[in-house]
Amino acid sequence: MVMNTFNDIIKINPDKRFGKPCVRDTRITVYDVLGWLSAGMTYDEITTNFPELTHQDIFACLAFAAQREHTLQFA
Repeated sequence: MVMNTFNDIIKINPDKRFGKPCVRDTRITVYDVLGWLSAGMTYDEITTNFPELTHQDIFACLAFAAQREHTLQFA
């Protein structure tokens, strides 16, 4: 599956989690999801422990992080 957009899933609300990008209306940040993945959790483990998340949400977090990395500007 190719994720073309994450705009419907990743939301930035300055009043939630200090404006960090979160999954939909949850308080789960992209950083949280990336941290769980880097710690070795599988998609299934994440969605079992956090049933408000879907596999598509995890893909959206990865796509968001990849896009942010791609557009990172160095001074």
